[in-house]
Amino acid sequence: MANKTVKDAVAVHGSDPQHIIDAIVRQRIRDSIYWKEECFALTAERVVDKAMALKYVGGVYGGNVKPTPFLCLVLKLLQIQPEKEIIMEFIRQEEFKYVRALGAFYFRLVATAKEIFGELEPLYKDYRKILFQDRMGKFEVIHVDEFIDRVLREER
Repeated sequence: MANKTVKDAVAVHGSDPQHIIDAIVRQRIRDSIYWKEECFALTAERVVDKAMALKYVGGVYGGNVKPTPFLCLVLKLLQIQPEKEIIMEFIRQEEFKYVRALGAFYFRLVATAKEIFGELEPLYKDYRKILFQDRMGKFEVIHVDEFIDRVLREER
């Protein structure tokens, strides 16, 4: 089935990796047009292409909880569970800031605390501007280091 985790996936924090995202949000993602049109049958290599096309980061927004493309790609990464080296390339590459943000967010969800701080703390030196969409659907300009700080500190 299209929404199942890959067969050889490793449990993350003791459960199916996709269950890191709340059930209601998962269902909203799977019902979204972006998921159905852009995320179907994506491989780790093709996720990079979609991540390079991102224009902003964010979670869900609006009264009916619409997922952003960023969050859809996070769920796809949780579903296909790419190798750690691929995610490290997402994080370490410097050309595409939204690819870096996607890799950092995914890594924060699945890695251990020691790995997370070891790999993400150097990103505090990245001062490029990115667009962030809040829960109300409004956009604000933040810096990558602020995004990393939110990823490391905030629970959601």
